[in-house]
Amino acid sequence: MARPFSSTDAKRLLEWHHKTIEKLSRTESSTEKYREKVKEASDALVAQEVLKVLQDIPIEEINRDKQGFRVKALREYGYRTIADIASVSVYSIASVHGISEDTAYSIKRIVNDIVSKARQGIKIRLSTDNRSKEATELVLALSQYRRSLSIADDSRKLLSANAQQISYAEEDLNAALGGIKWLFASKAKKAKAVEAFNLLFSLKDSEYGRNADVQFDIADKIERAQGSDAWQDFSNNSVRFFNDLEDINPGVLGNDDSMYGLPEDLAREIQEECFFPDGLLCELRRYQEWGVKYILHQERVLLGDEMGLGKTVQAIATMVSLRNTGGTHFIVVCPASVITNWCREIRKMSLLNVTKIHGAGRKAALDSWIKTGGVAVTTYETTVYFKFPDDFKFKLLVVDEAHYIKNPDARRSVNVKNISFHAERLLFMTGTALENKVDEMIALIRILQPGIASKVQGRAFMSAAPQFRNAIAPVYYRRKREDVLTELPDLIESKEWCSLTRNEEAAYEQAVLSKNYAEARRVSWNVDDLKDSSKAARLLELVSEAESDGRKVIVFSFFLDTIRKVTMLLGNRCTNPINGSVTPQRRQEIIDEFDKAPAGTVLVAQIQSGGTGLNIQSASVVILCEPQFKPSIENQAISRAYRMGQTRNVLVYRLLCENTVDEKIMSTLESKQAIFDAFADKSVAAMESRELDDRTFGNIIKEEIDRINAKNGNAAQSNL
Repeated sequence: MARPFSSTDAKRLLEWHHKTIEKLSRTESSTEKYREKVKEASDALVAQEVLKVLQDIPIEEINRDKQGFRVKALREYGYRTIADIASVSVYSIASVHGISEDTAYSIKRIVNDIVSKARQGIKIRLSTDNRSKEATELVLALSQYRRSLSIADDSRKLLSANAQQISYAEEDLNAALGGIKWLFASKAKKAKAVEAFNLLFSLKDSEYGRNADVQFDIADKIERAQGSDAWQDFSNNSVRFFNDLEDINPGVLGNDDSMYGLPEDLAREIQEECFFPDGLLCELRRYQEWGVKYILHQERVLLGDEMGLGKTVQAIATMVSLRNTGGTHFIVVCPASVITNWCREIRKMSLLNVTKIHGAGRKAALDSWIKTGGVAVTTYETTVYFKFPDDFKFKLLVVDEAHYIKNPDARRSVNVKNISFHAERLLFMTGTALENKVDEMIALIRILQPGIASKVQGRAFMSAAPQFRNAIAPVYYRRKREDVLTELPDLIESKEWCSLTRNEEAAYEQAVLSKNYAEARRVSWNVDDLKDSSKAARLLELVSEAESDGRKVIVFSFFLDTIRKVTMLLGNRCTNPINGSVTPQRRQEIIDEFDKAPAGTVLVAQIQSGGTGLNIQSASVVILCEPQFKPSIENQAISRAYRMGQTRNVLVYRLLCENTVDEKIMSTLESKQAIFDAFADKSVAAMESRELDDRTFGNIIKEEIDRINAKNGNAAQSNL
């Protein structure tokens, strides 16, 4: 039997398959290569941050425990900081005149201990504003790792489906490859060799060969990826990057499991709770998945996570998991201002069906939901129309901004409680800290778990004590932003002090002397012509700076007239403003437009309306037109931008005028904050309000009247 192929063709075919299998194996294992690259890059970034800390520690620190080391000799030799010593060997230290080898070992042990303690305090932060060489290497490695996952899986499937038959075919072809082998091969061996050649040839030109080439092209592109592309990838999905980093190098973000703050036995139970995410269209951070497991395990809870930590997505993920285990009906009760946002977020983050029950068509919508199931999203006001048969049950009731029902006698509280009787599980959510409003907390806990409420009712005075926190841990769970979002970029706050122009001063003094409180608070914005406004001038400068830095801006004010004036001042740089008269749906549309707008675009919002319930991470500059009486309102406003998903440092500017109520309001609030901070761990803190009330502001106005009269009197005398 003549050989239907040449020996050269056969060798080339075998070589192609051998190389293809080899490359597919490398591609399959590329994920591990990039995991190791992530580990090395993150360790290098940590080492860099540790070095920065050590460079600020003088060499004298080695004598903290009065060891009596010859620091002067070390300094003369060039060792001035702990960083200098940390990077050299014992031999180098011992070469310093007067330093023995034993002493050098002792110095090195102390320095190593300082390094170890410094390393424990390091938390990696990644920001598009800080693209250092080390940070870029880490972001690039993370991007490569994530992109390698799909090609590794595809390569694994190709190998699994074809490798064995290719191996057998190679053996059969090799058995009769040479001229002598073919001559003396049996008829059966020759037939197998021909069959093997045909198989290998067909595989090369088949889907197998084409897919292999595709994988190699992708792998090559991943290998050659640039840092700039990786940073763009990071900006688009920072959550995924941080999840991968936590998985590959646990603890490098500084938020290990100790942050969860639950009693050990309860934490163990929650760790073992099953979560079924099929149908969830977004990635959860580790702390968020933990929160979902807490909700699932405890069934009736109050989630008090600080603003910006993703309470909404945890609620959605909980509903998804319950849907996967047989749940069909869910209800979300929320303020009217965020009902549209809730509907959008559920659709965006899950495959759950959503029914908005609000407005004129509420009855038909309610009837439809009862029949078809899914998530009913409604408002506190609409709950009055929710009437169910006694035997009707649904899986989960989510109550957003649950502090709205802190008064048990209020109508909306009664309505929500009536609905809750039909719910198998309850999830109350509020970002408002309740630790210092213990009675409000207990009122909510009483709806959820009356037994726990009864136990802690008499212990409200010790709310800061560990015993109290442990007692409420089965029902109340709160994480703070600084504990779980350690990777967030910096929040940089600045007071922008402006000097009054002559016209500003005249308008301000008139407002104060006439005891027009609102006009006095609107200092600088209450002039007839904004050309005379020092705050307006500074705002324009800040917006221009933001544009040149590729940033977008949110401007907040309490006053509608200020909103109007700022909007006129900025002209086409602005989107439509957000105030209390803007419907929730239109509010979300404005934010969508703002998200798509170019750098330098400004969103102007009334702080009571735009400062809550909205996610505006596309902005990284926040401008506050005047100080607010309630720091919580300012914090909520800032949290619209400074929250999970933010990849740039957030710049907060407070526009303030010297020698006005601005100065006195800020001073009063800072004093209140200092008192609160001093007693934060004591029960007396519960009695301390950090807000500025009307009476206090009245006293500020009185002081200003006295100051202005004294100034004008002195001026009059000086003119005599």
